[in-house]
Amino acid sequence: MNDNIVVVQGAKKMKKHSILYLITITTILTGCLSEKQSKEDLPYIDVKKNYPVKEIFLTDIADVTYVHLNTENDDYLYQGQINYITENTIVIRDNFSGSILFFTKDGTPKSQFNRKGNGPEEYFNVNQIIYDEESDEVFVTNRNIILIYSSTGVYKRIIVLSQGTVFNPIVSFDEHSLFFYDMNNLNVPARRIGEQLGMLLDESNYSSPFVRISKTDGTVLDCVELPTNQILLRDETEGIQGRTSRIINCSEGLLLCNPETDTVFLYKKDKPLTPVIHKIPFVSSTDPMTYLNNCADVGNYQFMEVFTVRFEEGAFPFPAKYYMRDKKTGEIFHPKILLPDYKGKEFFISPVKSGLYYNDENVPYFELSLIELKQAYRDNKLSGKLKELVAKLNEDTDNNVFMLVDFK
Repeated sequence: MNDNIVVVQGAKKMKKHSILYLITITTILTGCLSEKQSKEDLPYIDVKKNYPVKEIFLTDIADVTYVHLNTENDDYLYQGQINYITENTIVIRDNFSGSILFFTKDGTPKSQFNRKGNGPEEYFNVNQIIYDEESDEVFVTNRNIILIYSSTGVYKRIIVLSQGTVFNPIVSFDEHSLFFYDMNNLNVPARRIGEQLGMLLDESNYSSPFVRISKTDGTVLDCVELPTNQILLRDETEGIQGRTSRIINCSEGLLLCNPETDTVFLYKKDKPLTPVIHKIPFVSSTDPMTYLNNCADVGNYQFMEVFTVRFEEGAFPFPAKYYMRDKKTGEIFHPKILLPDYKGKEFFISPVKSGLYYNDENVPYFELSLIELKQAYRDNKLSGKLKELVAKLNEDTDNNVFMLVDFK
């Protein structure tokens, strides 16, 4: 076997979690916690309550930076989106060519490479990209395989996890480890028996752990199981698997969530899981069912999405409501986030849409379509630095503009 190939098996055998602790948390979160207790012990949102709508200028609560990724060199013109952000670097994948591009935070091209292909040191598809800037290692994932390169495309090694592993998502936990939710870690024999009996089995019936592995060789360092309920959040043809944010970066560690329990937990290395916020009523008692899609915790604020589960025709994507909580005051409201430089444009801070598991800096970002920006410019809806930037760009030959948001 190639010395640079590491195959990892048996992640389930290495679970390190406190059964007593999780039983206690599960008991609390599945009905024993009254609304009065909720208020006293743990922040919560009540989806049956009519919270007020509050209009906020983004620049009042965050520092906003506009970034245009320079295209003076045509090799850095791309069709894609941000795949990762570090302290000094923005990483882009070109969906058309398969190239991976590196820019400084001010938009200057740094390097690029393309290892797309069918060879042993190449990627055929790319699910996610993680860039460890300190070690200059680029982790390119596809299903159960992680290929590692330098930022100039030099192949370093490959990690192959157990057959059937599907990352959804995978994040950088620290300088030594990656953390992921294994979307496909189910009890296959039991699932097959259920299918033979005509039973529709939900993932929550089985062990679906969150796993931390070594960046060096894929060794399993920790497995974590969150409390879950036997709640069916899918119908015969559609599920919520691709509509959930089970892992989100935050400044203290990782925020983990199983939507079946409407509770977000903080995970820190060598620390017990800690519940940080939850939703009431519980998903099992709502009709139609509503679930909490994790939490974005940035600066002095928490941002949450609550989805309503509807499977009838035309209901996709699931309807969402957005909530914002001021951690200092405890105030909760529906935010209407506006930008002084972009008249009429409204933004929603959410765990997925804001790219918080695609960066090391816990800084949300938004991609602004250059075509829309140029039209807004012609309609005199832009001002300030954004107007100055857009005035210089050509919608046919330039990349989109990104807005980085650093909450106070």
